Amino acid sequence: MASERTDFDFTTVTTRRHMGSTKWSRFDEDVLPLWVADMDFRSPEPVIEALEARVKHGVFGYTFASDALKRTLCDWSARHYGLTLEPSWQHWLPGVVPALHIAAQALTELGDDILTLTPIYPPFLHVAENVGRHTQTAALRAPTAQNPQWWLDITALERAITPRTRMLLLCHPHNPTGHVFDSQELAELAALVEKYDLWVCSDELHCDLIHDANRAHVPLIKAEPRLAERTITLWAPSKTFNVAGLTSACAVIADDGLRKRFKRACLGLMPSDNAMGLVAAQAAFEYGEPWRQALLDVLSSNAELIDRYVTAWPGVSWVKPESTYLGWLDLRQAGLGNAPQKTLLDKARVGLSDGADFGWPGFVRINFGTSLETLQIALERMDTVLR
Repeated sequence: MASERTDFDFTTVTTRRHMGSTKWSRFDEDVLPLWVADMDFRSPEPVIEALEARVKHGVFGYTFASDALKRTLCDWSARHYGLTLEPSWQHWLPGVVPALHIAAQALTELGDDILTLTPIYPPFLHVAENVGRHTQTAALRAPTAQNPQWWLDITALERAITPRTRMLLLCHPHNPTGHVFDSQELAELAALVEKYDLWVCSDELHCDLIHDANRAHVPLIKAEPRLAERTITLWAPSKTFNVAGLTSACAVIADDGLRKRFKRACLGLMPSDNAMGLVAAQAAFEYGEPWRQALLDVLSSNAELIDRYVTAWPGVSWVKPESTYLGWLDLRQAGLGNAPQKTLLDKARVGLSDGADFGWPGFVRINFGTSLETLQIALERMDTVLR
């Protein structure tokens, strides 16, 4: 299984439309869907082989994260991020979004405020209300001519904190902008978290997808160890290795008391672990590194292609993402009205994510985790509307 293959196929267009794909079933069949964070690439062969072997076993009863899986994630963390994890810190569960809700329930009270940064992955904006709390938001600092990148606006963040703010939901690296927070941003954030005695739930799902050679992910609890006793870090193979449908994620919690509170809150609300998801996770982290490196090259090339098109589109701008396979396009000056996502859907037949769902109307999110052929066709369609 530990193949040394380097001839990975990221060019074949895999048919997904009639396979129960959320991504490919949302729109009419003449629409190219580049919206939800789900790549069109086959997962690494070692993952597929591990799943096939597990299926042949034929018994799919209740299961749990094995010691081998936990050691594999520890090894991955140490090798790539210099972060030493203990197996006992890990609590595997079926998905990051459920983990966000569990964290909110475990660490806050009814009526408390939960803070997040916008634009943001839409579920972040609904966690608080879903569990009887209130959402507070602070905007990232948008790019300017003087500072042409997204940036943590610590002043706006502090201004948004109320006497009832108890938790910060952080997305690091950031979805949808693809921004990788640096040491200065994380230090300022940590000081604020300590000042206001906040819990942190840090979604680091896209950490393995940094394709800017000048940037590197530093886990929050690695950059700021003082936050370890108040931080839940969420990790998963789902985005990196395209196994989101297998619903397997890990909450990494260093503090014993915090981990007990989180695990207690899971009781009765979280189903048993997904047997296939755990198998896929171990194979991905143990054998998927060569495939991941090849993927990063593909994503970087796809981002370059989008950049060339954006440069030619009047009134359209973006900051080429440092991570993820998601691009955040500013269409507020593109002359498409108040609903650019709908205009591009209707006129270009390309299905993108609406920025309004992320808290920023006038923007769209494009998923470039797809074949060059599919992306090229989609951009050519958009070009007929935007040029």
